[in-house]
Parts: sequence; structure tokens; C-alpha cells
Amino acid sequence: MANAKYRTPKGTHDVLPEEQRYMTYIKKAVRHRARQAGYQRIDTPIFERREIFERGIGEHTDIVEKELFTVSAKQSDEEEAFVLRPEFTASICRAYIEHSMDQEPQPVALYSIGPLFRHDRPQKGRFRQFHQFNFEIIGLADASLDAQLIQVITKIYKDLKVLERLQLQINNIGTSESRQAFVEALKDYFIGKERNLPDVDRDRLTTNPLRLLDSKEEDTQILLKSAPTLEQFLSNESREYHDTLLSYLTEMQIPFVQNPSLVRGLDYYTQTVFEFWDESTGAQNAVGGGGRYDGLIELLGGRPTPGIGFAGGIERTIWHMKEAGVQAPHKDQVDVFVAQLGPEAKKQCLNLISQLRDLGVHTIGALGEASLKSQLRHADRFGARYTLLLGQMEVKEGTIILRNMAAGKQEQIKIEEAIPKVVTLLGKKNLDTYTLRDHLGHVEVDED
Repeated sequence: MANAKYRTPKGTHDVLPEEQRYMTYIKKAVRHRARQAGYQRIDTPIFERREIFERGIGEHTDIVEKELFTVSAKQSDEEEAFVLRPEFTASICRAYIEHSMDQEPQPVALYSIGPLFRHDRPQKGRFRQFHQFNFEIIGLADASLDAQLIQVITKIYKDLKVLERLQLQINNIGTSESRQAFVEALKDYFIGKERNLPDVDRDRLTTNPLRLLDSKEEDTQILLKSAPTLEQFLSNESREYHDTLLSYLTEMQIPFVQNPSLVRGLDYYTQTVFEFWDESTGAQNAVGGGGRYDGLIELLGGRPTPGIGFAGGIERTIWHMKEAGVQAPHKDQVDVFVAQLGPEAKKQCLNLISQLRDLGVHTIGALGEASLKSQLRHADRFGARYTLLLGQMEVKEGTIILRNMAAGKQEQIKIEEAIPKVVTLLGKKNLDTYTLRDHLGHVEVDED
């Protein structure tokens, strides 16, 4: 109802059935490519201790300073500050340490799909509750792993038919030591120039100077043209690592654009950083990004352990799919509507509906007490391909009427012939069936 008293909270949205079809399609593409590449699924709690994100992401990032949702623990004796997770990586690294995954064969490859929360300013394509798919490779530093991760993401976007709308931007931001030296040089350069910076960037100069590089402010970009560059402070090892990665991407025929201004907004990144930008609007509508975080596990209390990850926005991917005219396939069509008249007919229809569903026929019906004519209109609204009509006379005669809704033709058949007839008309290959079996059965079942 348009004048409903209660609405979704600001910055959130209901994921209605049409969008669920896209979400399911994306999840299937992600799971398929993840399994091919040896990633295993992990789900972490939706809320975590605040300090995990402060230590991992950085206290002076926008996420930690402005965007964390605090979780009240009034019903608990615990005094820790909990927040809704704003991203996956820090949580997954916490799980890696907590569950001693360093004892498993390295690297450990994990993926997640689920909701995240940021108290961001709501705007087009940006929500306070949103969904991402996430990949992490933890335990080994090798440019070939960076390349393989990027290749998996590229294949997913190609599967979803949006890759041509995207452009891979890539950079190397060096080690934390080289970045620190660059930050000091950047601060020195801006001495006496602070007054020319917009307020938002003047604050960043104090708290997180690297964020100046990807500032959207025109005045800042003009000043940066004469500033020291991060590339000047990279070690030979970082340059060699980056050149090796680019050679792998070239070998794999993955197009990329080198972008020396790309830094990403989180403190934990080292070496490789990359994003998939909207080909037409650039960084403003990036669908996802990631990079290497070789110091994060240690920051969270583990042993020094390298890692690389990627997070892709599902809502932004759906937007691109719709813009590209991609129709998400689905199995939500109604095959058969069962109409009935009278208590005895309704009773018989219940078993008929159940048997059809068990065979993989999408079936609804036996609804209310409306006339057969009214029920046929209802079947039309549901888009049913066939309708089975059972009235009082048919119950007495042991028959049922089968109506082809598109052709407008119908025939009377014996009731025991109804199920095999419907199965034949639909075709066995079009039936929606699944089987739950144990591990040895090798039968795949759709997940969330």
C-alpha cells in the first residue's frame, strides 16, 4: 500500500521476488566459479567486536569513524562494543586465527555471500544494508594467486554478461614502510597549502593522507599534480611483484588499466590493489574491488600471514545486469493451476496438488470458494500454462477437465490420467526436481 504506516528504515530496501531472481543467479555464478577454483564457503557472524574493524580497517577510515552500526548488548553482561559487520575480510581473518586455519594446507581459499551494514549517506545504488560476494586467499604471497583471483572475478562478471561494461583498474601501493615514507613526504608537500584544500580533504591530510589520492575534489586533484607520487617510494621488490602480476594478466588475456591514483580506502591493503569500474562513469559506480593485505592477520593477533581478497557489490551488479538487458533465469513460473468447486472436489485436489509438486510440477490451487470462472481468471493472473478443473459433476464421474490456457482449449479426461498427461505436456526435462543425498551421492543441491 502506498500510504503504509510503516516503511523500510532509511537506506534499506526490501528484496522483492524479481530482484531475488537476480540475486539467486549471481549466487549460483559465484558458487560455480568458487567450487571450480577450490574455494570453500565460510559464514561469519553478522556482528563482531568493534576493535576487529578498528585494528583491521583503520580507526581513521570513513567506515570506522562514521559508518559502523553499534549493536546494543543490554540483555547481556558482556561489556564489549559490538558492531554490525561493514565488510567480510577482517571477520574472515579473525576466523582464520581463531580456528587455527594456519595448520591446514596453505593457502586457504574461502568465499562468503551475505549482507553487510554501513551507516553511509543513502544515495542511488548505495544502501545501509547491502549484499556482497567475497573471496579470500590466505597463507601465501604469490603474484600468480593475485592473477588467479582476478581471473575468477572476471569469469563471474562474464557469466553475468556485464564484463564489457566494466574496466579493471589496478595499482601497487607497496609495503606499509614505503607507504609511510610517502605519507610523510605528502604531509611535507602540503605544509602551507592546507587552506587550499576542501574541508573533507584537510581532515584526511591529518588522519588518512592516502585518501587524498582518490579524492573527488577538483581543487585537491590540481594540487596533487605537483605532489610526490607513491610510485617514487616503491621498493624494487614491489615493482617486480607488480610487473610479474601484470605479465600474468596479459598472459591470461585479462585487460587492465594501470592507475597510480588507486589506493582503496582501508588501512590493511599492501602491494596489489584493484577495482572493477563502471566503463562509463568510472570509480563512482565501481562494482567491487580488493587487494593484498599481508599484515592484517598479524594486526589481529595472529602470526605474520599474507592474504588477498575481493568484495563485489551484488546490488550494483544487479543494476548493471538490468542496464545491459540481462534477464535472470528463474523457475518461478506456474505450470498448473488446480481449480475446484465443492468440498469433495477440494479434498481430492489436495492430494492431486501434492503429487504434482512431488514430481516437479509448479502447482497452486484449491484456493477459496470462488466460481470456476473466477478461478480461471486467477489462473490467468498467475500465468499458469494449464488448469485442471474439478467440479461436483467431475467428482461423481471420476473425471477432470484439462485446459490449455494459451490455446483456450480444454478436454475431459479420467482423473487418474491427469498427472501423467500433465508430465507429458510439460516434458520430463522441464520438471523442477532435486534430491538430497549424502556425500557419496554426488548430487548438487542449491544453497542460499
